[in-house]
Amino acid sequence: MTWVVWALGLLVVVLTAANVVFTMVLPRRPFGIDRLTLVLNRNVLRTFRWLSRFAPTYEAKDAILAPAGPVALVVQLLVWAAGLTVGFGLMVTGDHHSLGDGLLQSLASVFTVGAAHPGGVPEPAIDVAAGAIWVVVVALQIAYLPTLYGAFSRRESLVALLESRAGLPAWGPEVLIRHQLVGIIDTLPDLYASWEEWSADVAESHTTYPVMLLFRSPEPWYSWVLGLVAVLDAAAIHLAVAPSSASSQARLCLRMGFTALDRIAATLGWAVDPDPNPEGPIDLTFAQFAEALSLLAEAGFPVERSAEESWPDFRGWRVNYEAVAYRLADALTAPPAPWSGPRRHLRTGPVAPRRPPQRHPGEKSGSRKRYAHVVVGARPARRGRGPARRRPAG
Repeated sequence: MTWVVWALGLLVVVLTAANVVFTMVLPRRPFGIDRLTLVLNRNVLRTFRWLSRFAPTYEAKDAILAPAGPVALVVQLLVWAAGLTVGFGLMVTGDHHSLGDGLLQSLASVFTVGAAHPGGVPEPAIDVAAGAIWVVVVALQIAYLPTLYGAFSRRESLVALLESRAGLPAWGPEVLIRHQLVGIIDTLPDLYASWEEWSADVAESHTTYPVMLLFRSPEPWYSWVLGLVAVLDAAAIHLAVAPSSASSQARLCLRMGFTALDRIAATLGWAVDPDPNPEGPIDLTFAQFAEALSLLAEAGFPVERSAEESWPDFRGWRVNYEAVAYRLADALTAPPAPWSGPRRHLRTGPVAPRRPPQRHPGEKSGSRKRYAHVVVGARPARRGRGPARRRPAG
């Protein structure tokens, strides 16, 4: 019986060590024992979402959700410590110690590098192994943090740059409108190219280190999910309504963008349609699309096709990313932007992006207009498990 307990302890130690290696060292999507990290992240996020339900405003809710990422890292470290303590404790117990003495000796060994033996007869080999493995875990964690925050910095730098191009919160048609209003449509190909590279970087970092999904932007109304959806919508609209002036970079940006979303969804264990039907249904309505096109025309954007003519092409692009983007924005409680789906944990509808006033030299000075967030289509909070993901037909 003692050998069974010893073997069980060894198994717990091996599984814990494997989880450490696969989580922090192996650069690939979680697929085995390292999926334990996804379970921990999910439960930490649920806890913070529950706490945030008492927040009166979205800004307050974002402030409560902000520590979820760092707390998930701490919880992960504590789980590893508990795994090593229990595993080595069972191994000591298997060598004719009581369970209490074994766990106490293991705990002292893990956190004092084998320097104390309060639980009975010393076990030098187990003591040294427990302390040495924990030192390695801590060293890996120290090296792991700069990798995470480097990926976080790369992600957020482009999101911050998008504020002047897409508004707060980010919205796809606003990207095209603002570029037209200030006469910089010629820079759109560079914007699409930047977000193509950004999408590839996010796809790699957020599937290798899923805890990155819990790290929120420094500003409440910033969101990498909304930023990506806004750029993808802008590229899809551009290709649909002005195909002769849309660059090939728009097409490349779209493909890399929805590929990144699909990879993240697959990492989280969500069902993804790898080849959706271009004529499949989407949640965004034709009326919303037509209204956005009227705003584009009003701003002077060079529209070549009517809403009826361009809708099939736009829908054919959006069906590739809408379902995953909506589900991800809801799961992460992203800011309630237009065209970004419902939020189960918010009590209001989408918020229109703020556009600063355009001023020119020689204009009469007047009172500065304050552009407050305007709630569009307020709705009561939804109950239940949330909206079912609409899968493309075919």
